[in-house]
Amino acid sequence: MEGLEIKPSGKYVDVTFGGGGHAREIMKSLSEEGVLVAFDQDEDAQQNSIEDDRFVFIDQNFRYLKNNLRMHDMIPVDGILADLGVSSHQFDVPERGFSTRFDADLDMRMDQSAALTAKQVVNEYPEEELHKIFGIYGEIQNAKSLAKTIITARLTNKINTIGELKSVIAKLIPRGKENKYLAQVFQALRIEVNQEMEALKDFLEQTAEVLAVGGRLVVMSYHSLEDRLVKNFMTKGKFSGTVEKDFFGNEIKPFDPIKKSIIASEEEIKINNRARSARLRIAIKK
Repeated sequence: MEGLEIKPSGKYVDVTFGGGGHAREIMKSLSEEGVLVAFDQDEDAQQNSIEDDRFVFIDQNFRYLKNNLRMHDMIPVDGILADLGVSSHQFDVPERGFSTRFDADLDMRMDQSAALTAKQVVNEYPEEELHKIFGIYGEIQNAKSLAKTIITARLTNKINTIGELKSVIAKLIPRGKENKYLAQVFQALRIEVNQEMEALKDFLEQTAEVLAVGGRLVVMSYHSLEDRLVKNFMTKGKFSGTVEKDFFGNEIKPFDPIKKSIIASEEEIKINNRARSARLRIAIKK
């Protein structure tokens, strides 16, 4: 909330509405003239919608930020908040297939109307593609062996559930690191199913186009892949390489980041264990 530096009569966007916790907190600081637009592609999130004239809910992925804001005549806005990754609700509903704690169908779709599921990725992707997904998105060291094991197993039986996948890859899991390894496998599948990296890039590029000068971009990420994209975009205006310069040697970048990233305190992690991997970054539109 401090990072957003909310103006009471401003226009704000919460692109990851989820349970509505952040949205309700933002609205406490808005006057009658203020507006909050919330995005979420998850049907479950719509149940948390806020009955208020100052609130607009858009049931879309945040990669369609600019077009939807234009349709609602909301450009420019004063602040954008993104809380990336999976919501606690999605983790805690077994049948959504996001958590290794439950047995359920391999689903992992944030948008339940989307076609691609984790079951299809596991059973239909070629070995090279699985190797790439586990290596890049999961940062798994034995990604090649993991892909080969899945390919071999699915020749005999289709891998339909979380339990079946866990038993297929059990021999590859390093002893004492079961939870971490499975979390990496699930992260890789989830990112692929939801095209999270592509959506994040699309979203970040559009933030520069819809924010007013002096407007603020506040992003929370939960793994290094996301955080790297966010950090590079805020500091360089691009996702890789060096900052571009104009004819006079001035840096061409849309944002000025505010100090370093912020992580949760020990006290906060005790109260909310899921905050342990969170990293908050704030930037101001130039």
